[in-house]
Amino acid sequence: MAGTLDQRAQTLLKTLIERYIADGQPVGSRALSRFSGLDLSPATIRNVMADLEDMGLITSPHTSAGRVPTPRGYRFFVDTLMTIRPLEERDATAVEGRIRPDQPQRVISAAAQVLSNLSQFAGVVMTARRDSSFKHIEFLSLSEARVLLIIVTPDGDVQNRILFPQRPYTQSQLIEAANFLNQNFAGQSFEVIKARLRAELDALRQETSQLMEAAVDAGSEAMADDSGMVFHGERLLANTDLSANMQKLQQLFQLFEQKTGFMQLLDVSSRAQGVQIFIGGESQLVPMDDMTIVTSPYQVDGRIVGTLGVIGPTRMAYERVVPIVDITAKLLSNALSQH
Repeated sequence: MAGTLDQRAQTLLKTLIERYIADGQPVGSRALSRFSGLDLSPATIRNVMADLEDMGLITSPHTSAGRVPTPRGYRFFVDTLMTIRPLEERDATAVEGRIRPDQPQRVISAAAQVLSNLSQFAGVVMTARRDSSFKHIEFLSLSEARVLLIIVTPDGDVQNRILFPQRPYTQSQLIEAANFLNQNFAGQSFEVIKARLRAELDALRQETSQLMEAAVDAGSEAMADDSGMVFHGERLLANTDLSANMQKLQQLFQLFEQKTGFMQLLDVSSRAQGVQIFIGGESQLVPMDDMTIVTSPYQVDGRIVGTLGVIGPTRMAYERVVPIVDITAKLLSNALSQH
């Protein structure tokens, strides 16, 4: 699209979006003439505005003579026109002061809070999906119909799951099944074990095969459940663009309660490099036209383990929010890698 917008139209669009982000008021041709630095007649500016409107980049709210950006206009702005300003030293120091190598959970919570405080919107950090392997497994009979599966993870955490086997097992069978898994598969992921187990059990047809298959399924579920999200959202309530419309805010908080759509979005961004911007209405994952999510993956020892970001209205100062998200991701990566 940059090809179809000449320099003059790009300058006017950039000026309009920057003015609207700063003031929150629809921008008229007089303001554009004053702030764009272009020596154009009001008629010329009106013609360019009409073209930008035809392209779906701006729209005119019915009550006003001015124009406001559409999600498509914001997208063109962040992809093509935006100049990122480095973070002010004061803000950079504030982030560094809060995100220090400490207990991982504290650092993650601090990162979400820093994102929220600096951006004045909601800060969110999705924590790592656990490595889905185990160090040690035990079975404990609870009753004829229930067996407790105890999984010790490589970093020493303990997960418990209750299994409902199709038949009763003796204590010695439970010990035998646990020994078989521990001796043959400790340190491997449940997904790999599942494939190998099927082949080996077909050959063995052991009595305990169903129990072990159930354990492996439960184990991979236990690990998949173990990703979390830290969310600091009070700032959004103070944001006039969104709080003027309480219904939108309720929608937003429902989105967090469902969490799955959001996890999907953060998953998508964890596969990318660097900062990504999802502008409202562009994807099913951001259900509201006037909401934007700016995300970045973070790493531990060079491996991407999660995503963090800022959620706010489409009318946000992108050139300021992008470096906030970027530096927070880098500092969180450093803090967790040193841990």
